[in-house]
Amino acid sequence: MKRIKATLIGFSAVLMWAFLAVLATASGPIPPFQLTAMCFFIGGMSGVISWIWRPAAIQSLRQNWRVWLTGTFGLCVYHCLYFFAIQNAPPVEASLIAYLWPLLIVLFAALLPGEHLRLHHVFGAVLGLAGAIVIITKGGAVGFTAGIKLGHVLALACAFIWSGYSVLSRRMGNVPTDVVAGFCLVTAVVAAILHFALESTVWPQASSQWAAIFILGLLPLGLGFYAWDIGVKKGDVMVLGASSYAAPLLSTLILVAAGYASASWSIALACVLITAGAVIAAQEMIFKRPT
Repeated sequence: MKRIKATLIGFSAVLMWAFLAVLATASGPIPPFQLTAMCFFIGGMSGVISWIWRPAAIQSLRQNWRVWLTGTFGLCVYHCLYFFAIQNAPPVEASLIAYLWPLLIVLFAALLPGEHLRLHHVFGAVLGLAGAIVIITKGGAVGFTAGIKLGHVLALACAFIWSGYSVLSRRMGNVPTDVVAGFCLVTAVVAAILHFALESTVWPQASSQWAAIFILGLLPLGLGFYAWDIGVKKGDVMVLGASSYAAPLLSTLILVAAGYASASWSIALACVLITAGAVIAAQEMIFKRPT
């Protein structure tokens, strides 16, 4: 039961990440690195503030260099490379390559002690990938006609970094989730440095934009990472990987509901593919008979 509960907590991160696009849109024309710095600062401080009534949690920051290297790569390097990827390749193509990470999680998790890769895990993840392709391309074709660009390589690096971070976190199951606050603050500092070096500062002009940034930092780029950490450390990593393809689908549905996008047949097809993939990958957990 603890494994199922942790898996559901991890999946709550996927639900929060589905709001990334609509909240980022509602935040206004804020430069990407500035927005990253602001949101990760809020996400990190949300964890730090919780230490007021849990002062012993600050000890979680005393970790060896391997833990900090893994966390920094997982959060900081991933997001910085992703922004560079979509700037140096067609965004649709870069997004598709980057979204190989759920499938890679399923494959890499087979290397973990006590985990066994089965056909239904792979089949479920592949169906999810197919659904993600349909939703991101809106049913169109992606031909990479312009050739392989730097952005494509960076996007592929993103897929390996996030999947590697997620699987390696499982190997660090004894590391408290509180240390994720430190990872977020490091990411905020690096993003701020990149912002001042590469961008011009643009502040939100309306209270609704400030509210969107605060929610973005508190949930998808804050609590979402804490929930994901719990899920990959104590839940079913393969099920989490396959079910993560729900994020682009849910994100599109939210954009449609908010009036930022239009409904289409591709959304319905993606819904079928991703839902089927998630159910197939999680069949052991969903249909497990009590012993």
